[in-house]
Amino acid sequence: MSDIIRRDPRAEWIARNRLHPLHAAMQPAQSSWMGPNGLMRRNVHGVGFIGPNGIKRIDRSGAQQGGAVKRSAAAEVQLPLHQVPQPAFYICVAPDMVGGRLSSHDRDLLGLAHQLAGQSGAVLAVVFGEHKESAFTTAGVDRLLVLEGSEFSGYSPEQRVQGLRAVNNQFNPRHWLLPDSRSGGGELGRRFAASLGERPATRVWQVKDERCIGRAGAGQEDISRPLARLILAAAECAEPVSETRHEALPVELSTSVARSLPRIEDLGAVAVDPAMIPMAEAEFIFSGGNGVKDWDLFHRTAAALGATEGASRVAVDDGFMGRDRQVGASGTWVTARVYVAVGISGAIQHLQGIGACDKVVAINLDPGCDMIKRADLSVIGDSAAILAALIDAVETHRHGAKQDAA
Repeated sequence: MSDIIRRDPRAEWIARNRLHPLHAAMQPAQSSWMGPNGLMRRNVHGVGFIGPNGIKRIDRSGAQQGGAVKRSAAAEVQLPLHQVPQPAFYICVAPDMVGGRLSSHDRDLLGLAHQLAGQSGAVLAVVFGEHKESAFTTAGVDRLLVLEGSEFSGYSPEQRVQGLRAVNNQFNPRHWLLPDSRSGGGELGRRFAASLGERPATRVWQVKDERCIGRAGAGQEDISRPLARLILAAAECAEPVSETRHEALPVELSTSVARSLPRIEDLGAVAVDPAMIPMAEAEFIFSGGNGVKDWDLFHRTAAALGATEGASRVAVDDGFMGRDRQVGASGTWVTARVYVAVGISGAIQHLQGIGACDKVVAINLDPGCDMIKRADLSVIGDSAAILAALIDAVETHRHGAKQDAA
Protein backbone atom coordinates (compact mmCIF):
# COMPACT_ATOMS: atom_id res chain seq x y z
CA MET A 1 0.00 0.00 0.00
CA SER A 2 1.40 3.38 -0.99
CA ASP A 3 2.05 5.95 1.74
CA ILE A 4 1.45 8.87 -0.63
CA ILE A 5 -1.25 11.19 0.66
CA ARG A 6 -3.90 11.85 -1.98
CA ARG A 7 -6.26 14.79 -2.21
CA ASP A 8 -10.00 14.35 -2.48
CA PRO A 9 -11.29 17.56 -4.13
CA ARG A 10 -14.91 16.60 -3.60
CA ALA A 11 -14.41 16.01 0.14
CA GLU A 12 -12.62 19.34 0.43
CA TRP A 13 -15.54 21.08 -1.31
CA ILE A 14 -18.02 19.42 1.06
CA ALA A 15 -15.94 20.52 4.06
CA ARG A 16 -16.21 24.15 2.86
CA ASN A 17 -19.91 24.01 1.92
CA ARG A 18 -22.00 24.45 5.06
CA LEU A 19 -25.23 23.67 3.18
CA HIS A 20 -24.08 20.21 2.10
CA PRO A 21 -25.72 17.32 4.04
CA LEU A 22 -22.28 15.78 4.73
CA HIS A 23 -20.63 19.02 5.86
CA ALA A 24 -20.63 18.14 9.56
CA ALA A 25 -19.24 14.65 8.96
CA MET A 26 -16.32 16.03 6.97
CA GLN A 27 -15.15 18.37 9.71
CA PRO A 28 -11.96 17.40 11.58
CA ALA A 29 -11.91 16.43 15.21
CA GLN A 30 -12.17 19.24 17.77
CA SER A 31 -8.83 20.99 18.09
CA SER A 32 -9.78 23.57 20.77
CA TRP A 33 -12.12 23.66 23.75
CA MET A 34 -13.04 25.75 26.78
CA GLY A 35 -11.06 24.85 29.89
CA PRO A 36 -12.47 24.74 33.46
CA ASN A 37 -11.15 28.25 34.14
CA GLY A 38 -12.74 29.77 31.02
CA LEU A 39 -9.51 29.69 29.03
CA MET A 40 -9.45 28.28 25.50
CA ARG A 41 -7.26 25.20 25.23
CA ARG A 42 -5.79 24.03 21.93
CA ASN A 43 -4.45 20.65 20.93
CA VAL A 44 -1.23 21.60 19.18
CA HIS A 45 -0.67 18.00 18.06
CA GLY A 46 -4.03 17.73 16.29
CA VAL A 47 -3.80 20.79 14.02
CA GLY A 48 -2.36 20.41 10.53
CA PHE A 49 -1.01 17.45 8.59
CA ILE A 50 2.28 16.04 7.39
CA GLY A 51 3.18 17.15 3.87
CA PRO A 52 4.87 15.00 1.20
CA ASN A 53 8.35 16.15 2.33
CA GLY A 54 7.72 15.28 5.98
CA ILE A 55 7.13 18.90 7.01
CA LYS A 56 4.11 19.63 9.20
CA ARG A 57 1.61 21.96 7.52
CA ILE A 58 -1.26 23.93 9.02
CA ASP A 59 -4.55 23.98 7.10
CA ARG A 60 -6.76 26.85 8.26
CA SER A 61 -9.57 26.10 5.79
CA GLY A 62 -11.06 23.39 8.00
CA ALA A 63 -10.75 20.76 5.29
CA GLN A 64 -7.62 19.19 6.78
CA GLN A 65 -6.23 18.41 3.35
CA GLY A 66 -4.60 15.00 3.42
CA GLY A 67 -5.36 14.52 7.11
CA ALA A 68 -6.24 11.13 8.58
CA VAL A 69 -9.41 12.49 10.19
CA LYS A 70 -10.86 13.57 6.86
CA ARG A 71 -10.00 10.29 5.16
CA SER A 72 -11.65 8.20 7.88
CA ALA A 73 -14.79 10.36 7.81
CA ALA A 74 -15.00 10.07 4.04
CA ALA A 75 -14.67 6.31 4.26
CA GLU A 76 -17.35 5.87 6.94
CA VAL A 77 -20.00 8.36 5.83
CA GLN A 78 -22.32 7.49 2.95
CA LEU A 79 -24.44 9.83 0.91
CA PRO A 80 -28.12 10.02 1.92
CA LEU A 81 -30.30 7.50 0.09
CA HIS A 82 -32.98 8.92 -2.22
CA GLN A 83 -35.91 6.51 -2.51
CA VAL A 84 -39.07 6.65 -4.61
CA PRO A 85 -41.22 3.66 -3.55
CA GLN A 86 -44.24 4.57 -5.70
CA PRO A 87 -43.21 6.91 -8.53
CA ALA A 88 -45.90 9.32 -9.65
CA PHE A 89 -44.25 9.43 -13.10
CA TYR A 90 -41.04 8.46 -14.85
CA ILE A 91 -38.28 10.42 -16.55
CA CYS A 92 -36.63 8.04 -19.01
CA VAL A 93 -32.97 8.41 -19.98
CA ALA A 94 -31.19 6.46 -22.73
CA PRO A 95 -27.46 7.12 -22.12
CA ASP A 96 -24.80 6.50 -24.76
CA MET A 97 -22.79 4.15 -22.50
CA VAL A 98 -19.65 4.43 -24.64
CA GLY A 99 -17.46 1.47 -23.76
CA GLY A 100 -20.18 0.11 -21.49
CA ARG A 101 -19.79 2.91 -18.95
CA LEU A 102 -21.46 6.23 -18.21
CA SER A 103 -19.69 9.16 -19.80
CA SER A 104 -19.56 12.68 -18.37
CA HIS A 105 -22.27 13.63 -20.90
CA ASP A 106 -24.46 10.77 -19.61
CA ARG A 107 -24.00 11.94 -16.02
CA ASP A 108 -25.00 15.48 -16.94
CA LEU A 109 -28.11 14.04 -18.59
CA LEU A 110 -28.98 12.07 -15.45
CA GLY A 111 -28.53 15.25 -13.41
CA LEU A 112 -31.06 17.00 -15.64
CA ALA A 113 -33.44 14.03 -15.33
CA HIS A 114 -33.15 14.20 -11.54
CA GLN A 115 -34.14 17.88 -11.65
CA LEU A 116 -37.21 17.10 -13.78
CA ALA A 117 -38.19 14.15 -11.58
CA GLY A 118 -38.16 16.10 -8.31
CA GLN A 119 -39.21 14.18 -5.20
CA SER A 120 -42.21 12.31 -6.60
CA GLY A 121 -40.82 11.11 -9.94
CA ALA A 122 -38.27 8.41 -10.69
CA VAL A 123 -35.40 8.40 -13.17
CA LEU A 124 -35.50 5.29 -15.37
CA ALA A 125 -32.27 4.51 -17.27
CA VAL A 126 -32.59 2.33 -20.38
CA VAL A 127 -29.34 0.49 -21.23
CA PHE A 128 -28.81 -1.68 -24.30
CA GLY A 129 -26.77 -4.87 -24.08
CA GLU A 130 -24.08 -5.72 -21.54
CA HIS A 131 -22.47 -2.94 -19.57
CA LYS A 132 -19.52 -2.48 -17.21
CA GLU A 133 -20.95 0.33 -15.09
CA SER A 134 -21.14 -0.15 -11.32
CA ALA A 135 -21.96 3.43 -10.28
CA PHE A 136 -25.59 3.80 -11.35
CA THR A 137 -26.55 4.42 -7.71
CA THR A 138 -24.35 7.51 -7.37
CA ALA A 139 -25.19 8.78 -10.88
CA GLY A 140 -28.89 9.35 -10.07
CA VAL A 141 -30.62 6.22 -11.43
CA ASP A 142 -33.76 5.18 -9.51
CA ARG A 143 -34.81 2.36 -11.87
CA LEU A 144 -32.59 0.44 -14.28
CA LEU A 145 -33.88 -1.38 -17.36
CA VAL A 146 -31.31 -3.42 -19.30
CA LEU A 147 -32.42 -4.58 -22.75
CA GLU A 148 -30.23 -7.59 -23.44
CA GLY A 149 -29.89 -9.54 -26.65
CA SER A 150 -27.64 -9.79 -29.68
CA GLU A 151 -30.10 -7.71 -31.69
CA PHE A 152 -29.09 -4.62 -29.66
CA SER A 153 -25.34 -5.10 -30.09
CA GLY A 154 -23.24 -3.03 -32.46
CA TYR A 155 -24.87 -0.43 -34.69
CA SER A 156 -28.58 -1.26 -34.51
CA PRO A 157 -30.57 2.01 -34.35
CA GLU A 158 -33.75 0.51 -35.80
CA GLN A 159 -33.93 -2.28 -33.22
CA ARG A 160 -33.10 0.14 -30.41
CA VAL A 161 -35.96 2.37 -31.51
CA GLN A 162 -38.23 -0.66 -31.14
CA GLY A 163 -36.91 -1.15 -27.62
CA LEU A 164 -37.54 2.48 -26.69
CA ARG A 165 -41.07 2.25 -28.11
CA ALA A 166 -41.74 -0.79 -25.89
CA VAL A 167 -40.49 1.13 -22.85
CA ASN A 168 -42.63 4.11 -23.86
CA ASN A 169 -45.76 1.94 -24.13
CA GLN A 170 -45.27 0.32 -20.72
CA PHE A 171 -44.07 3.21 -18.55
CA ASN A 172 -45.50 6.21 -20.44
CA PRO A 173 -42.78 8.57 -19.16
CA ARG A 174 -43.38 12.28 -18.74
CA HIS A 175 -40.10 13.08 -20.52
CA TRP A 176 -37.51 11.28 -22.62
CA LEU A 177 -33.88 12.44 -22.37
CA LEU A 178 -31.14 11.38 -24.78
CA PRO A 179 -27.66 12.85 -25.27
CA ASP A 180 -27.34 14.95 -28.41
CA SER A 181 -23.94 13.46 -29.19
CA ARG A 182 -21.98 11.88 -32.01
CA SER A 183 -21.78 8.60 -30.10
CA GLY A 184 -25.24 7.49 -31.22
CA GLY A 185 -27.57 9.37 -28.90
CA GLY A 186 -28.27 12.17 -31.36
CA GLU A 187 -29.21 9.82 -34.19
CA LEU A 188 -31.19 7.47 -31.96
CA GLY A 189 -33.15 10.36 -30.45
CA ARG A 190 -34.12 11.75 -33.84
CA ARG A 191 -35.13 8.32 -35.15
CA PHE A 192 -37.18 7.73 -31.99
CA ALA A 193 -38.90 11.12 -32.31
CA ALA A 194 -39.79 10.38 -35.94
CA SER A 195 -41.29 7.01 -34.98
CA LEU A 196 -43.43 8.68 -32.29
CA GLY A 197 -44.41 11.58 -34.53
CA GLU A 198 -43.12 14.12 -32.00
CA ARG A 199 -40.92 17.18 -32.44
CA PRO A 200 -37.89 16.92 -30.14
CA ALA A 201 -36.01 19.78 -28.54
CA THR A 202 -32.42 19.45 -29.76
CA ARG A 203 -29.06 20.73 -28.50
CA VAL A 204 -30.67 21.73 -25.23
CA TRP A 205 -28.24 23.20 -22.73
CA GLN A 206 -30.67 24.55 -20.12
CA VAL A 207 -34.12 23.70 -18.78
CA LYS A 208 -35.76 26.39 -16.66
CA ASP A 209 -39.30 27.54 -15.82
CA GLU A 210 -40.97 24.91 -18.03
CA ARG A 211 -38.91 26.02 -21.01
CA CYS A 212 -35.87 24.51 -22.67
CA ILE A 213 -33.12 26.52 -24.33
CA GLY A 214 -31.15 25.00 -27.19
CA ARG A 215 -28.27 26.10 -29.37
CA ALA A 216 -28.84 27.15 -32.99
CA GLY A 217 -27.07 29.02 -35.76
CA ALA A 218 -23.80 27.05 -35.46
CA GLY A 219 -23.88 27.60 -31.72
CA GLN A 220 -24.15 31.40 -32.00
CA GLU A 221 -27.83 31.73 -31.07
CA ASP A 222 -30.28 30.29 -28.53
CA ILE A 223 -33.80 29.07 -29.19
CA SER A 224 -36.28 29.01 -26.30
CA ARG A 225 -39.37 26.83 -26.56
CA PRO A 226 -41.86 25.20 -24.20
CA LEU A 227 -40.57 22.13 -22.41
CA ALA A 228 -40.78 19.24 -24.86
CA ARG A 229 -41.51 15.63 -24.01
CA LEU A 230 -38.48 14.41 -25.97
CA ILE A 231 -35.26 16.27 -25.17
CA LEU A 232 -31.87 15.80 -26.84
CA ALA A 233 -29.52 17.51 -24.41
CA ALA A 234 -25.99 18.80 -24.96
CA ALA A 235 -23.08 18.24 -22.62
CA GLU A 236 -23.10 20.28 -19.38
CA CYS A 237 -26.88 20.68 -19.58
CA ALA A 238 -27.02 20.25 -15.78
CA GLU A 239 -24.84 19.43 -12.81
CA PRO A 240 -24.37 15.67 -12.34
CA VAL A 241 -25.89 14.09 -9.23
CA SER A 242 -23.35 14.22 -6.39
CA GLU A 243 -25.21 14.66 -3.10
CA THR A 244 -27.49 11.58 -3.00
CA ARG A 245 -27.44 7.84 -3.54
CA HIS A 246 -30.17 6.17 -5.55
CA GLU A 247 -31.53 2.65 -5.53
CA ALA A 248 -31.10 1.71 -9.21
CA LEU A 249 -33.74 -0.99 -8.78
CA PRO A 250 -33.88 -3.37 -11.78
CA VAL A 251 -37.11 -3.42 -13.77
CA GLU A 252 -38.20 -5.49 -16.77
CA LEU A 253 -40.47 -5.14 -19.74
CA SER A 254 -43.79 -6.97 -19.48
CA THR A 255 -43.72 -7.77 -23.21
CA SER A 256 -40.99 -8.75 -25.63
CA VAL A 257 -39.50 -6.18 -27.99
CA ALA A 258 -40.75 -6.47 -31.54
CA ARG A 259 -38.14 -7.42 -34.08
CA SER A 260 -37.58 -4.85 -36.80
CA LEU A 261 -36.79 -5.82 -40.37
CA PRO A 262 -33.02 -5.27 -40.59
CA ARG A 263 -32.25 -2.77 -43.32
CA ILE A 264 -28.81 -1.87 -41.98
CA GLU A 265 -25.91 -4.33 -41.84
CA ASP A 266 -23.25 -3.75 -39.20
CA LEU A 267 -19.84 -4.71 -40.61
CA GLY A 268 -18.06 -4.10 -37.32
CA ALA A 269 -15.53 -1.54 -36.20
CA VAL A 270 -13.00 -0.16 -38.67
CA ALA A 271 -9.37 0.17 -37.65
CA VAL A 272 -8.38 3.82 -37.43
CA ASP A 273 -4.92 5.31 -37.10
CA PRO A 274 -4.82 6.83 -33.57
CA ALA A 275 -2.75 9.73 -34.93
CA MET A 276 -5.66 10.73 -37.18
CA ILE A 277 -8.15 11.00 -34.31
CA PRO A 278 -8.70 14.61 -33.13
CA MET A 279 -7.51 15.17 -29.59
CA ALA A 280 -10.93 16.35 -28.43
CA GLU A 281 -12.53 13.06 -29.58
CA ALA A 282 -9.81 10.58 -28.55
CA GLU A 283 -10.79 7.93 -26.01
CA PHE A 284 -7.23 6.88 -25.07
CA ILE A 285 -4.48 9.53 -24.88
CA PHE A 286 -0.81 8.86 -24.17
CA SER A 287 0.74 12.21 -23.26
CA GLY A 288 4.37 13.14 -22.68
CA GLY A 289 6.01 16.00 -20.88
CA ASN A 290 9.34 17.39 -19.77
CA GLY A 291 10.20 14.16 -17.94
CA VAL A 292 10.36 12.13 -21.17
CA LYS A 293 13.99 11.74 -22.24
CA ASP A 294 13.60 9.05 -24.91
CA TRP A 295 10.93 10.25 -27.35
CA ASP A 296 11.48 7.36 -29.76
CA LEU A 297 10.58 4.99 -26.94
CA PHE A 298 7.57 7.17 -26.13
CA HIS A 299 6.28 6.94 -29.73
CA ARG A 300 6.83 3.17 -29.82
CA THR A 301 4.89 2.77 -26.58
CA ALA A 302 1.98 4.83 -27.88
CA ALA A 303 1.91 2.75 -31.06
CA ALA A 304 2.00 -0.50 -29.08
CA LEU A 305 -0.91 0.65 -26.93
CA GLY A 306 -2.88 2.04 -29.88
CA ALA A 307 -3.24 5.39 -28.14
CA THR A 308 -3.48 8.94 -29.47
CA GLU A 309 -0.39 10.96 -28.64
CA GLY A 310 -0.56 14.18 -26.63
CA ALA A 311 1.92 16.47 -24.94
CA SER A 312 2.32 19.17 -22.35
CA ARG A 313 3.09 22.75 -23.30
CA VAL A 314 6.77 22.36 -22.33
CA ALA A 315 7.18 19.39 -24.68
CA VAL A 316 5.50 21.33 -27.50
CA ASP A 317 7.60 24.45 -26.90
CA ASP A 318 10.75 22.32 -26.99
CA GLY A 319 9.74 21.00 -30.41
CA PHE A 320 9.16 17.35 -29.49
CA MET A 321 5.47 17.42 -30.49
CA GLY A 322 3.31 19.55 -32.76
CA ARG A 323 1.13 22.36 -31.46
CA ASP A 324 -2.02 20.41 -32.35
CA ARG A 325 -0.97 17.75 -29.81
CA GLN A 326 -0.86 20.17 -26.85
CA VAL A 327 -3.23 19.29 -24.01
CA GLY A 328 -4.46 21.89 -21.54
CA ALA A 329 -6.30 25.15 -21.16
CA SER A 330 -3.89 26.79 -23.62
CA GLY A 331 -4.18 23.82 -26.01
CA THR A 332 -6.97 21.25 -26.37
CA TRP A 333 -9.47 20.29 -23.67
CA VAL A 334 -9.77 16.50 -23.77
CA THR A 335 -12.43 14.09 -22.51
CA ALA A 336 -10.61 10.77 -22.83
CA ARG A 337 -11.73 7.63 -21.04
CA VAL A 338 -8.07 6.96 -20.14
CA TYR A 339 -5.36 9.62 -20.01
CA VAL A 340 -1.75 8.53 -19.38
CA ALA A 341 0.62 11.34 -18.37
CA VAL A 342 4.32 10.47 -18.71
CA GLY A 343 6.76 12.89 -17.11
CA ILE A 344 4.16 15.65 -16.67
CA SER A 345 4.31 17.52 -13.37
CA GLY A 346 0.77 18.89 -13.64
CA ALA A 347 0.62 22.64 -14.23
CA ILE A 348 -2.76 24.18 -13.48
CA GLN A 349 -3.49 24.76 -17.20
CA HIS A 350 -2.79 21.11 -17.97
CA LEU A 351 -4.95 19.88 -15.10
CA GLN A 352 -7.79 22.09 -16.34
CA GLY A 353 -7.53 20.55 -19.79
CA ILE A 354 -7.86 16.97 -18.48
CA GLY A 355 -10.55 17.77 -15.91
CA ALA A 356 -13.21 15.81 -17.84
CA CYS A 357 -11.10 12.65 -18.29
CA ASP A 358 -12.50 9.57 -16.56
CA LYS A 359 -9.28 7.79 -15.53
CA VAL A 360 -5.86 9.40 -15.25
CA VAL A 361 -2.64 7.38 -14.99
CA ALA A 362 0.56 9.22 -14.02
CA ILE A 363 4.14 8.03 -14.56
CA ASN A 364 6.58 10.31 -12.75
CA LEU A 365 9.68 10.38 -10.58
CA ASP A 366 8.28 13.00 -8.18
CA PRO A 367 5.70 11.46 -5.79
CA GLY A 368 4.64 14.91 -4.60
CA CYS A 369 3.82 16.55 -7.94
CA ASP A 370 0.30 17.74 -8.72
CA MET A 371 -0.25 15.18 -11.47
CA ILE A 372 0.34 12.35 -8.99
CA LYS A 373 -2.25 13.91 -6.69
CA ARG A 374 -4.74 14.14 -9.55
CA ALA A 375 -4.12 10.63 -10.89
CA ASP A 376 -6.33 7.61 -10.21
CA LEU A 377 -3.29 5.35 -10.63
CA SER A 378 0.32 6.42 -10.13
CA VAL A 379 3.59 4.73 -11.08
CA ILE A 380 6.68 6.20 -9.44
CA GLY A 381 9.91 5.50 -11.30
CA ASP A 382 12.04 6.20 -14.36
CA SER A 383 9.81 6.65 -17.40
CA ALA A 384 12.19 4.89 -19.82
CA ALA A 385 12.29 1.70 -17.74
CA ILE A 386 8.53 1.76 -17.19
CA LEU A 387 7.75 2.30 -20.89
CA ALA A 388 10.11 -0.50 -21.94
CA ALA A 389 8.45 -2.86 -19.46
CA LEU A 390 5.03 -1.74 -20.71
CA ILE A 391 5.94 -2.58 -24.33
CA ASP A 392 7.17 -6.03 -23.25
CA ALA A 393 3.95 -6.65 -21.32
CA VAL A 394 1.78 -5.66 -24.30
CA GLU A 395 3.73 -7.86 -26.72
CA THR A 396 3.60 -10.80 -24.31
CA HIS A 397 -0.15 -10.39 -23.90
CA ARG A 398 -0.76 -10.22 -27.65
CA HIS A 399 1.52 -13.18 -28.33
CA GLY A 400 -0.37 -15.23 -25.75
CA ALA A 401 -3.70 -14.21 -27.28
CA LYS A 402 -2.52 -15.36 -30.72
CA GLN A 403 -1.44 -18.72 -29.33
CA ASP A 404 -4.81 -19.20 -27.62
CA ALA A 405 -6.63 -18.34 -30.87
CA ALA A 406 -4.47 -20.84 -32.79
